[in-house]
Amino acid sequence: MSNKEQALSFLRMAAAGDVKAAYDQFIAPDFIHHNQHFKGDRHSLMQAMQDASKKTPNKSIDVKHSYEDGDTVITHSQVVRVNSEEPSIAVVHIFKFKNGKVIELWDLGQVISKDSPNENGIF
Repeated sequence: MSNKEQALSFLRMAAAGDVKAAYDQFIAPDFIHHNQHFKGDRHSLMQAMQDASKKTPNKSIDVKHSYEDGDTVITHSQVVRVNSEEPSIAVVHIFKFKNGKVIELWDLGQVISKDSPNENGIF
């Protein structure tokens, strides 16, 4: 499985609520991340993702674009919260791989406005 295929599988599993299994399969033990809302270690982000999955269990991720260059994979996705009043979110994930596992992650999110004046859309 390529790094890009692994990144996509990780995102889909995590969005479906299989956070622990996704971490066990794809995330390195010494993984770090750069999400400013949580401590930078593996356990903190995994716990936050599990908590978010419990709070909003019905969500899906639609990966619109994905790029792989060496040990780096970048995805541009839409996270949809099914049966929720909360808006969808556009998310960019940047994965760094080492020895077949995600070793480092950056993520950037933007709420998708229903009233945007941009006729090109967010994607």
